Amino acid sequence: MWNSMTGIAFAGLLIAVPAVTSAQAPATEKSSKLSRADEKFLKEAAGDNLAEVKLGELAEQHAASDSVKEFGKRMATDHQKGYDELKQLASQKGVMVPTALDRTHQALYDRLAKLNGADFDRAYMKEMVKDHDKDVKEFQKQANSGKDPDLKSWASTTLSTLKEHQQQAKQVMASVEGKSTPAASPRQK
Repeated sequence: MWNSMTGIAFAGLLIAVPAVTSAQAPATEKSSKLSRADEKFLKEAAGDNLAEVKLGELAEQHAASDSVKEFGKRMATDHQKGYDELKQLASQKGVMVPTALDRTHQALYDRLAKLNGADFDRAYMKEMVKDHDKDVKEFQKQANSGKDPDLKSWASTTLSTLKEHQQQAKQVMASVEGKSTPAASPRQK
């Protein structure tokens, strides 16, 4: 009798163990949850990447200058890669990232979509310089003081690409400043 009772008690323990383990799983997820600052960075970086993709695609359609079109194409490609990487990282961390432009980015997109040619080139490049100046600072801060090692590493790795974008944006901006019409370009004479 003792043996069958022990067996029943043991079987009950085995059944209870998975329940305890699964009950503890949410606590484990919570302990690996991102800090508020890291989560905010992840969501904002994803939203910014998504905006860069959409704005880059817009530049390919609306720009007069080949250099602005090429810059837009690079933004769409590089930032799509960044968005995809962040989306995967966010999924691992249990964080939802934006899948559409927020109000601020949508308003910028709508404003730029009304422009064409040299007017678009100047406005778009001005935004790209401003945006990449801001992004480099934010990514540097995350790379230096982020809490989550995966997000910190991603920010650090991505920082070099953002610095390239920042320099290229400034160069392209300098090339389009002062052009009032596409005809002012030597290529178009």
